[in-house]
This record gives sequence, structure tokens and C-alpha cells, in this order.
Amino acid sequence: MQLKPSLLLSSFFAAIVAMTPAAAALAQDIVLGASVQLTGPVANTGRYYRDAYQMAIDKINADGGVKVDGKAHKLALKLYDNQSDVNLSVRQYTQLVTQDKVNLLLGGFASNFQLADSVVSEKYKIPMVQGGGASNEIFSRGFKYIFGTLAPASNYFGSTIQMMKALKDPPKSVALLYADDSFDVSTADGTRALLKSAGFNLVMDERYSSNTSDFSTLLSQVKAKNVDAVLVAGHETEILNFVRNAKSLAIAPKLYSFTVGVPSEDFRKALGKDADYAFGMTAWLPEASLKDRWFGDAEQFAKAYKAKYGYDPDYHAASGAADVEALVMAIEKAGSLNPQKVRDALASSQFDSLYGPIAFAANGQINLPQLVIQVQNGQVAEVYNAKGFVTPPKYPMPAWNAR
Repeated sequence: MQLKPSLLLSSFFAAIVAMTPAAAALAQDIVLGASVQLTGPVANTGRYYRDAYQMAIDKINADGGVKVDGKAHKLALKLYDNQSDVNLSVRQYTQLVTQDKVNLLLGGFASNFQLADSVVSEKYKIPMVQGGGASNEIFSRGFKYIFGTLAPASNYFGSTIQMMKALKDPPKSVALLYADDSFDVSTADGTRALLKSAGFNLVMDERYSSNTSDFSTLLSQVKAKNVDAVLVAGHETEILNFVRNAKSLAIAPKLYSFTVGVPSEDFRKALGKDADYAFGMTAWLPEASLKDRWFGDAEQFAKAYKAKYGYDPDYHAASGAADVEALVMAIEKAGSLNPQKVRDALASSQFDSLYGPIAFAANGQINLPQLVIQVQNGQVAEVYNAKGFVTPPKYPMPAWNAR
């Protein structure tokens, strides 16, 4: 049967009317915007944030959403791939604010990105919560709209240095190697002072170019100076190259420790048995003692994350989920989506998350102590925390041909 034109027109308008409530409901969604590295050199880490953001948003929505002035709202995520390009990331955040009109912002990975992206949030006075940048430089500019859930880079090696002092045969000489980006420079600046205060002899203090693949010259110096402990601040691909170069040159100090890589399942898979004995650090382990409003605890979060995405979360994912939770808690505390009110609520936030206790200092950064971890027989073992040794460390590291 063919409808008359007048009936077709009536049906069209009826369809429009039927669609209106759904459109109105969508308009009430709280949209969180982010630019994340999904392709390019650091995409392997960027995915933690994408997946953690979406998982936290889905869980919060499933539990009734966000209460604003007595009304329930659903969260939505507007996310772009910055292709590991910091300039593209800045343009995307500008688009998120000026064209997409998102309500609030989440961050991507790496301090140099957060350093640049936070200029956008500050300019437009839209709060950004991020767990990907730890550089002290991000939080030393007096910005009011950037909040970070990673501890200061300057203290990343703090727990490691305490552990080194507590060893039965402490290393006598130390090498500090670091990449030339904002995070690693901040880490090195703080580590020098910590080593001096602890009484260690710093015999090498060398900066290398980011994305370096050949560490042979630096490793030759480590061997020539008979260095006991090597502390390396860099990104995961650099750390992988460092270990591979060390093996190929048969250079094995008593201890080496890295700012990244060791907590990652992919890092351990990439190196296989060669990952053993590597020390690292993490602000988070999936322990049931870390209670949470939405996931129950960190252990339950980790199981749900692995079931959904097929790989284990590390502290990047946990901090990403906490970023979403921090924004939600601030919205509910403010009872408003007004950016200034949410910003003020963030500044006075204090709550327990699956990542740990969230309380931002005056500069917008939290401070969680790093746990010292080590790869032992292919698995991550917690070796040292604020209370002392947890698991006996495998130290000194054996020669490559003795493993």
C-alpha cells in the first residue's frame, strides 16, 4: 500500500516528535574530552588511558550515572588519537573545548604532552585531570585548572634509593642516565639531590636523546667506570633497547632500575627471561586493600579490566580510572557542571579510589609513594615499600652468561 503525500508528511513529523526525547536525553550527557596516543611510538601506553577511561565511564553509568542537582546524568567520552604528536594533541584539545563543547577534560600520556595540553585547559578555564604527566614543570607554573594523579617526577627514584641504602652490600657507585624530555629531566634533577643526601657516589650523570636505540657508548662507560647501580629515566622503548644493548655487550652491573617498563606485561613479554632482575617502580599494585566506590577494590578492577581488554592493567590504567572518578566526585560535590565550581571542588577533593587516596596539593598534584618492584622469574614482585623489604630482592644481578 502506498501512502498519500499528506500521510507521508504526517509520518515524518511524527518520527521527529518521537525522536525528540532521545535527543534531549543525549543533550544531558556529561561529555569528557581527551586526546590520547593510540598510534605512534607511545601507543602501547596510550591505550591504558583509552581503555581505563571507557571502563570507568561504563561502570559509573551502569551504577546510575552522575548526580547533578538531584538529577542523574550519564557520562560520555569524546576521544581523539593524537598519533603521538604533541602539536596535534594541542589542536585536538582546542577543538574539544571550542567546537565539541565538552564539559571537562582528561589527559593523555607523557609529561611533554601534558605540559603543552594544560595550556589549553588553563586558557579556556576548563579543568583537566590527568594521570599521564608527572614532571614537576607541569605543576610549577601556577596553573589552576590542571590536576595530576602521578607523584612528582623528582621523587620517582626516592624509594629505590632508600632500598639501595638498606641492602646488605649497598652499591658504591651509581650512574644516572636520563632522556631529554620534561619528565626525565625532572626525575634526574630530583634524583641527584636524593643520591647526594643518601651518601651515594654519582660517577656518571648523562643525558641522552629521546627514542635512542643505541646505548652502547653509555654502557661502555658503565663498564669502564665499574658502576654498581644504574638508574635509567626514560620511556619503555628506550628501556627495552637499553636491556638488549646491555645483554649484547655482556654488561651487567649489580643493579639497574628503570622509571617505566617493569610494571608492564608487554615489557616482560618483549624481553622474556632477559627482563629478570630488573628493578622498577609503581605507585599502584592491584591489591584488595585499595577500596573503591564503584569497582569494590583494586583487585576486582584489575580482574574486570583483564577480562574486558585481554591484558593486565598497570598504574597508568589505574590512574586513568581515578581521573574519571575524581571528575565525577567533584561534579557531585559542586552540584554543578560549571567549570569553575568543578575546579574548586577538585582542589578540595579527598576520597579513596582503586588507585589510592586522592587529595590534590595546592599545585594540583597528588603525592603517592613509589613501591619498588623487581622482575623475578618472569613475574613482578613487590620488593620494598615505606615499611621496608616485602620480598627479598635478587641482588646482585648475575652476569648474563651465568643466568
